[in-house]
Amino acid sequence: MKSPQLRVYYGPGENLGGVEVSETPARRQNVTLPLMDILPLIGDAVRSERTWLDDFKDDEITISMDLYEVLLAYQHYRRPSA
Repeated sequence: MKSPQLRVYYGPGENLGGVEVSETPARRQNVTLPLMDILPLIGDAVRSERTWLDDFKDDEITISMDLYEVLLAYQHYRRPSA
């Protein structure tokens, strides 16, 4: 018996609001959206200690090199001085 395929319901008409959804060869969907769309949600989930964050703790994300360099600099300069 074939297992049912689940998908995310986005509401009537499945309007994704300008979000780009692409499918990889492994049939896994990827979503591309502005960082500012998810930062407030992730920040709230971290502050609220939501348990569902554990489900994604080992997931990898792709960020731009510019953002990566800024994060490295921020990490370096926010360290407490000796």
